[in-house]
Amino acid sequence: MDGHTLVSTRMEKESDVTPVRPLRVLVTGYRSHPHVGGQGVYLRELTRALKALGHDVSVASGPPYPELDDGIPLHELPSLDLFAEDNAFLAFRPRYLKSWSDLSEWLAHNSGAFGELYAFGRRLDRFLTRHEGDFDVIHDNQTLAAPMVRINARIPVITTLHHPIAIDRDYAIAAGRKWWERLLTRRWYRFIGMQAKTARALPRHLAVSDAARRTHAERYGVDAGRVRVAFNGLDHDTFRPDSSIQREAGLIVTTASADVPIKGLDVLIEALGRVAAARPAARLHIIGTLRDGPAKRMLASHGLSDRVTTSSDLSRDEVANLYRRAHIVACPARFEGFGFPAAEAMACGAAVVASDGGALPEVVGDAGLVSPAGDADAMAGNIARLLDSPDVAARLGERAAERARAEFCWSKHALAASHLYVEALSEQGRT
Repeated sequence: MDGHTLVSTRMEKESDVTPVRPLRVLVTGYRSHPHVGGQGVYLRELTRALKALGHDVSVASGPPYPELDDGIPLHELPSLDLFAEDNAFLAFRPRYLKSWSDLSEWLAHNSGAFGELYAFGRRLDRFLTRHEGDFDVIHDNQTLAAPMVRINARIPVITTLHHPIAIDRDYAIAAGRKWWERLLTRRWYRFIGMQAKTARALPRHLAVSDAARRTHAERYGVDAGRVRVAFNGLDHDTFRPDSSIQREAGLIVTTASADVPIKGLDVLIEALGRVAAARPAARLHIIGTLRDGPAKRMLASHGLSDRVTTSSDLSRDEVANLYRRAHIVACPARFEGFGFPAAEAMACGAAVVASDGGALPEVVGDAGLVSPAGDADAMAGNIARLLDSPDVAARLGERAAERARAEFCWSKHALAASHLYVEALSEQGRT
């Protein structure tokens, strides 16, 4: 690709055109599952948008590997995949002694720590040594492994910041009932110190919300002035209103990727318990698997088990149809670095009831009802208001769809990343 060619970066609904030099971009992720969690989705959408801007884009990832558009090469950097082993200790192989990447991952896993981040960073460093000169810039999806600092000395590294995992750790420790549970949790999350040190050392970051920028400054000591903010985008072909699908009175939809305190499912269950008795149609559908645990026990103790249904392994189209059927979509998380469920529900024209955890107020704006995180009474009041006033819910849904279309665009996100690439190259004298 001609290094002096300029490519057009016309933004959606905007008339100005910003010239950006095409670059050879390697996007990296230590895990990039295409359907579980948001990491694989982020890589697919970011790479698609970067390619549309004219960049030459490749991906390096550990397993599970992402699904990418045709023409975007994937460089597989296999991990040991020890979570798939019945006995990870017995999975040791003598060849691990020849690779600190493998040995460190095995040792960490078998001592109760999470070592995939560091091991991926070492594998990436070795890969880039073999491919010296093939890439202009690295865009990392919040691995923040220590080797990234060494890589940045050779090739500029930009990192997307979603939210500081230290917040998850704190909630997990607080939920531990016994001292040894809390000790094991601290051991598991030891990588946070490495991530914080790496984040402080790297010169440029892209945050998906102002809350992500602010909390990384507060928790990891990142200079907020070195962080550019750009909302995530959405797949607007999938997540959009559909007037042929009727909303079901009383149906509340939420997502629950895990039954952990930070997700706030307990708050939503408490809120449902406060409104359900006077509203026989009120019912909750959880997108996710509800295993035996705190949430299931809470539902039983509140007599709500027969008001709740679940579904899992849904396609994106099936999730979108649930949002289109919902009277309300509830987002009760105590913290979100962005909040894809809220944004996707808004794009489908759903009325959203959310907490003010992290970035949710930024995402929802004036197109939904927001209550303090952890406040079940306040969330119950917002749910009751919309259950009792379908016309208010409909108006909020219309406003939400307009906001989602205007604010959450991958083209804008990729353009913000592109400007960071240019700044990082300029800082290293590589313009």
